[in-house]
Amino acid sequence: MFWANLIGIMVVSASTGVALGAALGLTGLALLHVYSNGATSLAVDAIWSVFNSFTLSAVPLFILLGEILLRSGVSSRAYTAFAPVFRRVPGGLLHTNIAVCTLFGAVSGSSLSTAAAVGSVAYPEMTRRGYDKNMIVGSLAGGGTLGLLIPPSLSFLIFGALTETSIGRLFVAGILPGLMIGAMFMAYIFVRSLRNPHLAPHDARALPLLAIIRGFGQVWPLLVLVLAVIGSIIGGIATPTEAAGIGVLLAAIISSIWGDLTFRKLLDAIFHSTLLFAAIGFVVLGATILAQSVSILGVPQQILNLVAESGFDRYSILLIVVLVYLILGCFFDGLSLMIMTLPVVFPLLTGLGFDPIWIGVLITIVIEIGQVTPPVGLNLSVLSSLTNNEISLGRVAKATVPYWMIHLFAVVVLTAFPIIALFLPNLLF
Repeated sequence: MFWANLIGIMVVSASTGVALGAALGLTGLALLHVYSNGATSLAVDAIWSVFNSFTLSAVPLFILLGEILLRSGVSSRAYTAFAPVFRRVPGGLLHTNIAVCTLFGAVSGSSLSTAAAVGSVAYPEMTRRGYDKNMIVGSLAGGGTLGLLIPPSLSFLIFGALTETSIGRLFVAGILPGLMIGAMFMAYIFVRSLRNPHLAPHDARALPLLAIIRGFGQVWPLLVLVLAVIGSIIGGIATPTEAAGIGVLLAAIISSIWGDLTFRKLLDAIFHSTLLFAAIGFVVLGATILAQSVSILGVPQQILNLVAESGFDRYSILLIVVLVYLILGCFFDGLSLMIMTLPVVFPLLTGLGFDPIWIGVLITIVIEIGQVTPPVGLNLSVLSSLTNNEISLGRVAKATVPYWMIHLFAVVVLTAFPIIALFLPNLLF
């Protein structure tokens, strides 16, 4: 009866057209009112505790950091610096897309910002040079997902705030898996371009080593920004919120000197950051109420009991969880999906003995897949719009299938070798 009411209330709330946060919150309030003798005041206390969290205050700052870089044209300089490195490698500028997405992801923390910033520079340049358009948008959509995994990451920030898991450990845990997936993307591009040279025109011009080094010298401000933010957290010098504040200040300085940031663009960045955080915050609010209700009613424990009685081993349960995420990823954006499901999934997986840091990395990779899964995949929509709708959403989705498969393979590898995610946190902390 309880499960029928839980699903029924949520479906009815969502089908009325209200925002996801409202649907989650209304479901939680209804369950508290009916099943816990009207203990709705507990939801208010839970909301205050989450939004009064010092950790959560880092989220709007990291969003602002990414918006400043996105609007200042910094991505154009980074792309110019990386382009000569892969000139003679099969795949050429397609590798540059992945490399710049990795670097930009390390300072923006957002998959959407990464795809938009790099795509706006790469697509016109690569189409002019005769690259296959499907390969262009596929590499940009896939590379853009690295923004959620390479620290600092909005996904890790929200995951840590909602589960009381160390943000510093999560950030460090995302480094090796992020680089691994980026390397897998490059390997796919290399093999595909080697077999079909027409996909990526080969540039045989030699470039002196000094010119390549000089090009890398152009990206040192971004490297300073990454080291300042991540290094201060790892070194214990600053909390994630303090590091985010330092990052915003440095991003504004770098974008003013190295980019073309103006006061007007800074105001636009603040405005859009506020809107994005308000949208995320509303979902967090609703999910917090729902989390409080399912916790009070003992839902996680009931699920664990059902799992224990089912006879499935923990890897079978993990497979079911991943499949559920893949299905829901077709209808919800990544961060909303994570916030919505953590109240049930996190206690379930930790109860089965999985490491909380490893869970954070795995869930982030799975919701990355949602970023390139139609019909809601936000990276697909961004790239389709960047081409002035010359390439349809369906065509972008089809071009992204290989990267979708690589993400799934990464999930398998991380499950088989969790040390990939846990090595650096265990070493540094």
